[in-house]
Amino acid sequence: MEGSYVSATADHADPAQVLPGTASEAPADSQPASRLGFTAGQVVQEIGYDEDADEALRESIELVTGSELVDEDYEDVVDAVLLWYREDDGDLVDVLVDALTALADGGHIWLLTPKAGRTGHIEPSDIGEAAPTAGLSQTSSVSASRDWAGTRLVAPRARAGKR
Repeated sequence: MEGSYVSATADHADPAQVLPGTASEAPADSQPASRLGFTAGQVVQEIGYDEDADEALRESIELVTGSELVDEDYEDVVDAVLLWYREDDGDLVDVLVDALTALADGGHIWLLTPKAGRTGHIEPSDIGEAAPTAGLSQTSSVSASRDWAGTRLVAPRARAGKR
């Protein structure tokens, strides 16, 4: 069954087929990834990983989704992007636009930035200015971990038809 995942939350899920260490084995409310809205079966692309990234958060996302995070070179669509961004990581608008490349319709980006007082911190107003320029809307902000703040960004849904 290597490489195959079964949603542990689906009504039809067979408990015998759920992979060890996936979402079904951990209380969802205790998982940082669940608090961020990640669910079983999602494909999550990680951009901007470095040694300062929060390993517990990364592992939580893998546990809840049931699969490893995919890297920047992944060539298929993804349900969500986990974007680690620090003050010196280049132009935020450009980074956000690049993060949209593989994102599926209805997907979201979690922009993770160092909290105030930590190296690489950026002001929330910078995110507020960059997001609309990149074609994104900010939907929520959370404390993602001890050192990282999270901002959830989404692209506006396309209209079904014009009037």
